[in-house]
Amino acid sequence: MCEDDHTGIGRRAVFLTGAAAALTLGSVSFAAAADRDGRETRTVRGTLPPGAPDFVYVPVDVPAGVREIKVAYTYDRPAVPAGTAGNALDIGIFDERGTDLGGQGFRGWSGGARTEFFLRADDATPGYLPGPVREGTWHIALGPYTVAPQGLSYEITVTLTYGEPGEALRPVYPPERAKGRGRAWYRGDCHLHSWYSDGRRTPAEIAALARAAGLDFINSSEHNTHSAHAHWADAAGDDLLVLLGEEVTTRNGHVVALGTDPGTFVDWRYRARDNRFGRFARQIRRAGGLVVPAHPHATCIGCNWKFGFGEADAVEVWNGPWTPDDEVALADWDGMLVASVREGRDWIPAMGSSDAHRDPDVVGRPQTVVLADDLTRRAIQDGIRAGRSYIAESAAVNLDFTASGGRGGHAGIGGRLEVDRDTPVTVRLSVTGAPRCTVRFVTDQGVLHTSAPLPVSGVGTVEWRTTASYAAYVRAELRHETAVGPLPGALAAFTNPIFLGRR
Repeated sequence: MCEDDHTGIGRRAVFLTGAAAALTLGSVSFAAAADRDGRETRTVRGTLPPGAPDFVYVPVDVPAGVREIKVAYTYDRPAVPAGTAGNALDIGIFDERGTDLGGQGFRGWSGGARTEFFLRADDATPGYLPGPVREGTWHIALGPYTVAPQGLSYEITVTLTYGEPGEALRPVYPPERAKGRGRAWYRGDCHLHSWYSDGRRTPAEIAALARAAGLDFINSSEHNTHSAHAHWADAAGDDLLVLLGEEVTTRNGHVVALGTDPGTFVDWRYRARDNRFGRFARQIRRAGGLVVPAHPHATCIGCNWKFGFGEADAVEVWNGPWTPDDEVALADWDGMLVASVREGRDWIPAMGSSDAHRDPDVVGRPQTVVLADDLTRRAIQDGIRAGRSYIAESAAVNLDFTASGGRGGHAGIGGRLEVDRDTPVTVRLSVTGAPRCTVRFVTDQGVLHTSAPLPVSGVGTVEWRTTASYAAYVRAELRHETAVGPLPGALAAFTNPIFLGRR
């Protein structure tokens, strides 16, 4: 049983809201503000048991005449046995428009990154949306991410400041076009976090690191908030395209909304069993974005992807420094490629991003290198959606991967070489910036060719001959040397496939 105690108000009843995944507690009331000035504070205390709902809402009755609302919270962190999850409590807020799924009343979310926040017409804590504090019932949203066996005791302090509201801000968003090079290969990092969620860098600092890493585009992807969208305009420029999005962080996996319309918020308050993900995937696409499941085999609580890939436009196979969960994601993605060939259906391209939050996380490690018609939001998205891309650990690595055969036939990454089943095909990979790396050609039949290590210069060309009857697709991997053992080295780069044969 969840309990709450509102200091100065007394104990209130707990009741369910619509679904078993959420609880609403008794409301916190403030006196009418007709003749008030200064501040007024209320404190809420409660305890959540193990197995608490995903979301617990604390209503706050806000009178007219409020200039600012401020919320601070703490919770206990008792010792737990090794291997047992301790307490972790996320927080956010919805305004008088309500908490219905879809987020009409959404005003901000900081997860577990902050212990307090404020909102007013002219400013707000990073992660929250500035705007008027209107009269009505607001809701503080608590997300008990994990609860210790002893339960989770919390205390919330709500402070209202009365007075005339400040002047509302008019958001300014970055442009959808940068000065490109026409049809060319453009480098980007589409999964990044600033201090507008749980990162520690400002947009300006991230933009500087992106430029230093040789990137042409980045994507804003804060956890469960679009509050950063209006803070990227000054960081963008002719040399850096800034796309806007969100990392939709559910309890059953994370998905990057890549390149949505400015101001788009995507709700996250559902699990796979609720059958609601399709609704929000369609919302992302209606807002002009791509649906990209992130780190699908990550081992953090709630990170493993459980929604399936039927709605995915691409999948983040490589996330940050190469680790065993990336190796699993790569193998899983390759299995999806095999299934797409076997079943004659569309395939899902791979991506890679840094998921950088703070030092020493490296922006642009890895990066997705996209063949696009120009450096614009739509052109970059078209290239990603078509799979005309490869993933590299840094801007030092450059690839040229092609297949040729038949009567002058030629295809590049993400394309198809239309040849008869037994027509000889030459697969060719030219590389720079990959010293002592090994090249592997991977097909629907597995790894069918492995080269000798490239020279220390990192420059080389590897060729392999096959047929469409032997390989329905070919993709390339560059692997670092391994000291000992049968396992392949960490990736330096890999490509999306080239398909062989008639459709």
